Amino acid sequence: MLVLNRLLQEIEDLKLGLDPNVLSGWYQKVASDARSEAPSHLTDSIEVVQDPILPMKFEFKTSRRAIKYVIEAIERNLSQMPMATRLYFQKLAELIQAEALR
Repeated sequence: MLVLNRLLQEIEDLKLGLDPNVLSGWYQKVASDARSEAPSHLTDSIEVVQDPILPMKFEFKTSRRAIKYVIEAIERNLSQMPMATRLYFQKLAELIQAEALR
């Protein structure tokens, strides 16, 4: 019974980590941290847009020069995120870096 309860709790934690409100909160935290670390002339180029119709769809808008600060902000916050959210943001960081190399 203890194993089943622990498994159910882990499943609930995974679901929570991919909730649109949780993701939105982490997007805002990462963007805020990136803006606070970036030089003042780059802060306006860091923005998160959540689709009003598809709440799981986000767009992280940033200039190429600000990417470094966004990646650093993601990495700095990973340890505090729920596991599913952490995996999501690790993949986001990979995608941002890949896009920057294009």
